[in-house]
Amino acid sequence: MDKTTYVKFETPESLEKKILELVENCYRSGKIKKGTNEVIKSIERGESKLVVIAEDVNPPEVVYFIPKLCEERKVPFAYVKTRSELGSKVAIGSTASISITDVGKNEELLKQITSEVANLNK
Repeated sequence: MDKTTYVKFETPESLEKKILELVENCYRSGKIKKGTNEVIKSIERGESKLVVIAEDVNPPEVVYFIPKLCEERKVPFAYVKTRSELGSKVAIGSTASISITDVGKNEELLKQITSEVANLNK
């Protein structure tokens, strides 16, 4: 199983920069859940505003079902290239996925990202 089994669309570099900026901002002023188990719980509880998944997760089974769960629960999701890049924005070495549950003062950036992601995910 490779990443193409769970990566549903290619994220442009400009969008990825915005996503990582939002993740870092929300880590500082909002609320974030880190790690697959916490992410799944936040989606199921209806707390997620945006889910971010790394493309280099190994084994891919760790995050395989997250995009499907997001689609079922109407939660926007996006991808970034690496776990280490995602982890560095939330003060840990690496993480397969994160869920933003409170955007703090970043509402406008979230709207931009979800709008761009919606266009990619058609």
